[in-house]
Amino acid sequence: MSQADTPDDTGKRIDGKAFAAALRTRVGAATADLERRHGVRPGLAVVLVGEDPASQVYVRNKRKQAEEAGMASFHHTLPEATTEADLLALVERLNQDPAVHGILVQLPLPGHIRAERILLAIDPAKDVDGFHPVNAGRLASGMEALVPCTPLGCLMLLKDRLGKLDGLEAVVLGRSNIVGKPMAQLLLGANATVTVAHSRTRDLPAVARRADILVAAVGRPRMVGAEWLKPGATVIDVGINRIPDDRPDAEPGKTRLVGDVDYESALPVVGAITPVPGGVGPMTIAVLLRNTLIACARQRGLTLDLDDV
Repeated sequence: MSQADTPDDTGKRIDGKAFAAALRTRVGAATADLERRHGVRPGLAVVLVGEDPASQVYVRNKRKQAEEAGMASFHHTLPEATTEADLLALVERLNQDPAVHGILVQLPLPGHIRAERILLAIDPAKDVDGFHPVNAGRLASGMEALVPCTPLGCLMLLKDRLGKLDGLEAVVLGRSNIVGKPMAQLLLGANATVTVAHSRTRDLPAVARRADILVAAVGRPRMVGAEWLKPGATVIDVGINRIPDDRPDAEPGKTRLVGDVDYESALPVVGAITPVPGGVGPMTIAVLLRNTLIACARQRGLTLDLDDV
């Protein structure tokens, strides 16, 4: 039985897949309106270096969903042996291309290419992943910025479920630049009281139990059990971990995806929770498309009503 099919999660499961589909529809409508009224079509360039299977799947999904939203999609697949200089040269060409409004270089990169140098080379105005230090600094300062897709998707799910977050105690498990730190900044911006916890935090379960909102982004399968959770808490599980399928009816050798939270044990305790799969994951590409739309409008000096997208 998958998490999505668990019979007693009705009313508690936060359906990220449905929310992401609705967001993509809104982005598609705004994209069509932008092209109709202003003659501009948002363009997303995705760069893949090498043949990592997971990255290939992600890139195909990004390209497909961009095209379905009516965006121009520019796909660059480079061999594993591509030099750092050649990749930097491609990024610069994309920076200068007026048809490209968003640039995404798929991570991880081959070991001989320094990811930080590539990310720094992307024009911050086209940094739809939100990883450039300029965008990170603007987010931390409360300024207009392109925000990392996964944490922004988490915030959207939280606001949809809870409404205003003012005064709620939020605990973020994990301090990565991609999820943990921007998630904390977004929660602060939404007037939550925020604690960032990590591997060196003392009595981590006790810290987690204080949380009205718990965001788990540590990459350790089912680390967070029911004993870590405050009754009625809203839990956002960012983890995507592949483990051997330990369910009684599983085929030998089969694997399955689980989150950082033990969904089954958490379910009786929480007020709401995202499943894995079907929770946060679908939001990432949907928010990427939203970021591309926003980047396009800003580069053209156009105004978008972000409440509509």
